[in-house]
Amino acid sequence: MMKGRLILTNIIGIVVLAALIMGGAYYYYQSVTYIKTEDARVAADIVPVSAPAAGVISGWNQKEGAVLSEKATLGQVGNGTTNVNVTAPMAGTLIKNQAKNGELVQAGTPLGQIVDMKNLYVVANVDEDQIKDIDVGSKVDVVVDGDPGTTIQGSVEQIGYATNSVFSLMPTSNTSGSYTKVTQKVQIKVSISNYSKNVLPGMNAEIVITKK
Repeated sequence: MMKGRLILTNIIGIVVLAALIMGGAYYYYQSVTYIKTEDARVAADIVPVSAPAAGVISGWNQKEGAVLSEKATLGQVGNGTTNVNVTAPMAGTLIKNQAKNGELVQAGTPLGQIVDMKNLYVVANVDEDQIKDIDVGSKVDVVVDGDPGTTIQGSVEQIGYATNSVFSLMPTSNTSGSYTKVTQKVQIKVSISNYSKNVLPGMNAEIVITKK
């Protein structure tokens, strides 16, 4: 009986050891092959629609989600004698509607925001010591929280030329004489394609970059 228990214990020990070795090997392979981050989000180039002149808005029947063609007439701004058309500056989707009929506006007043939903991309923040392992064109797998069952293929389109802290409105200063080193982040832009309508600007994402 004791011999059987000893054999069983040895077998369990071997299985556990093998699992640890395999887990360590997998973790090592992942760390030397890929860079992963959850500090990423879907983004887009947002183009504003502005009042072309001062006056009262009329004929505005647009709703958020409307798909617009370039130069499409959205409404008019009139001053009692003349009406000026408000047109879409680009083709895309109206994601923000700020205009109301009868509202008095000045030239340049924001009336809405348009996004080309066919050209979304991902911005991600990567540790400064990982940038050396990334090239423009590096392969990227993207999973968006709004469409978790789908892996979107992408590639690195642009790598930032400075860390995010450079652009901080209130950069930290060291006046106490002590210093704690903090890993800085560099922003990268990832182009994506063949994504579903569930992917929207601002959604959180997780990316996996294949190292160069």
